Amino acid sequence: MATGRTHRPATRSRGIPEATVARLPLYLRALTALSERSVPTVSSEELAAAAGVNSAKLRKDFSYLGSYGTRGVGYDVEYLVYQISRELGLTQDWPVAIVGIGNLGAALANYGGFASRGFRVAALIDADPAVTGRQVAGIAVQHSDDLEKIISDNGVSIGVITTPPGVAQQVCDRLVAAGVTSILNFAPTVLTVPDGVDVRKVDLSIELQILAFHEQRKAGEEHEGAVPPVAAHQEAGEQGPDGDVPAVMPA
Repeated sequence: MATGRTHRPATRSRGIPEATVARLPLYLRALTALSERSVPTVSSEELAAAAGVNSAKLRKDFSYLGSYGTRGVGYDVEYLVYQISRELGLTQDWPVAIVGIGNLGAALANYGGFASRGFRVAALIDADPAVTGRQVAGIAVQHSDDLEKIISDNGVSIGVITTPPGVAQQVCDRLVAAGVTSILNFAPTVLTVPDGVDVRKVDLSIELQILAFHEQRKAGEEHEGAVPPVAAHQEAGEQGPDGDVPAVMPA
């Protein structure tokens, strides 16, 4: 099996837009669910609905992969699972190192979904001597003093940072210097990396704030949709305080 250090996905070289790349995992998740139910084919409309996108966008995305489906039949589910997995590089072995084995780091280490997608947690790293040596998900936590050697020995190309924000940039710099070219950052801070290094940031507090915005907007819309008492009276034929002029002017 090829490893992530020597074989990179061909996505960018093939000119697939980043927006399409971001949607491929959504399609793969929906297709995997269909595959588990032994569904042989799926229409673009059904798959788009399952992935949460419109069917025209899905067909455009798949055209970049060279998949156009069969009229009247749809898309072959198993073939699309393979094709998208290959495009995303999930048919390869990607050794991953998690740095920062607190609650979140330990939870990620125990997450079973990585292995089924081609991601192998190869190393767990922490700066706390009380944590190092402990077994998490069957892997011994190693001290951050040996980070560079750990990265090299395990051929790691993807690093996951789950440290406190104050040390995240330092950890990032060491990972990059050790040869890591892709970083998933859970620390609530923005990382600076050189060209050629990809960073994806996961900030749960930001996602919750966005949800709070939408909740507030929905509450506001419900409030605006309520009929004010004065307006209700007017609908019943009553006049405003100035006779024929309504107390609340229409928008």
